[in-house]
Amino acid sequence: MSRNLIFTGAVLAALGAVVLRMVLGPPGLGWYLLAWTLFAAALWLARRVQGKRLDVLVVAGGIALATIGPAAPPSSSTDSFRYAWDGRVQAAGISPYAHPPADSALAGLHDDWLFPAGCTDPLLWPLPEGGCTRINRPTVSTIYPPLAQGYFLLVEWLSPEGSRHKGLQLGGWALAVLALLALWRLAGARRAAYWAWCPAVPVEAVNNAHVDMLGVLLVVLAFGAVRGKRGGRAGAGALLGAAVAAKLLPVTALPGALSGVLAGKGGVVGKGGVAWRRLLVVGVPALLVVALSYLPYALVSGSSVAGYLPGYLREERYDGGGNRYAVLRLLMPDSWAPYAAIVLLALIVLAVLRHGDAERPWQGALLVSGSFLLLLTPGYSWYALLVVALAAMTGWWEWLGVAVAGAVAYTDGPAAPDNLGTPFYAVAALAALAGWAARRSAEPRRHRPAGDGGAPVVRSP
Repeated sequence: MSRNLIFTGAVLAALGAVVLRMVLGPPGLGWYLLAWTLFAAALWLARRVQGKRLDVLVVAGGIALATIGPAAPPSSSTDSFRYAWDGRVQAAGISPYAHPPADSALAGLHDDWLFPAGCTDPLLWPLPEGGCTRINRPTVSTIYPPLAQGYFLLVEWLSPEGSRHKGLQLGGWALAVLALLALWRLAGARRAAYWAWCPAVPVEAVNNAHVDMLGVLLVVLAFGAVRGKRGGRAGAGALLGAAVAAKLLPVTALPGALSGVLAGKGGVVGKGGVAWRRLLVVGVPALLVVALSYLPYALVSGSSVAGYLPGYLREERYDGGGNRYAVLRLLMPDSWAPYAAIVLLALIVLAVLRHGDAERPWQGALLVSGSFLLLLTPGYSWYALLVVALAAMTGWWEWLGVAVAGAVAYTDGPAAPDNLGTPFYAVAALAALAGWAARRSAEPRRHRPAGDGGAPVVRSP
């Protein structure tokens, strides 16, 4: 047994111990940074581990880390309580967009778990008519889109009575492991390790059971379909539409699926026009899936199907202020930052549509998804799960800094003044720019060899 294999296994064991401490929570900033340091060390040591040993280390290690997630209740997020509530409401035949949890019309669905009798826990939310609940923002209706609602209902149906958060955690575990296996098959073990050993996976996807994991898996499967048999692009479009209907953030992956569509006919640079066929083959299925998923809820709930989304965007200061656009505000007046973010993101999308590699759409998806987070600087670590998966597909490890910055921003308090996430986001942005510049100068823009930034390796069954 090689020394590197032993050392890598030892570091992964230490990472598992730290992750266990984090899920027993609440995880502090020091634990997050230690976990990410061990993760980086494991990736470094594994460089010289080869063959089936690496396959076993990545897959078994990833499954073991993910299995730590359900060891304790959600450690640092209350979102899964809302998921459980939305599933319960739907099981009762009521639209989750119709009433907020605090509505007296739903009092018959309240129980001692989500609506405990004692209100001494500072993490509980007060109710207008007295009492408290574990559900965040109980006076507003749900924010989650329809495919997420279908997932919540499915978990509610499959979960035994009294299972509480466990059904959602086990669902997150299954989704995370499926994503790991898909990445291992598509990109090979070395890149799949970016996902398998990332501390955000057991903590955010499994322990906190964030529904973002469903969207991530659908995006990974979508880009896997691109490399499949004829008709793969239409399937990819449908899967990307499903991802958007699960959590809106995967819409940032859609430009990647259309990489090079403005380069000319068939996506060939130098031929004028638009590759309309590919645009329609990808775009139409995506739009149809989103529209059809919303349709049954819209028929029941009407205009309220948007839920709390508009209010959430205002609350999170996406119109400016708070800790939004933190990196841009280091460079310009605060009032300019939202407009600068829109312009820069539009230019990045245009660059992907014009110059992106149609054979490697995951690269364009990573550029847009990662840039979106770097420009908007959200204070929620689970938003970067998509970036971690796309970094695994591309092999562009420097984009993992986006996930580190999100974790720091969340741990320090998403709305805290002088949030520590700002310098981490700034460093992550510099790292992404440096990686892009280095690859652009070292390799031709097209036809890069498989490896760092090349096409994923398709493994035989």
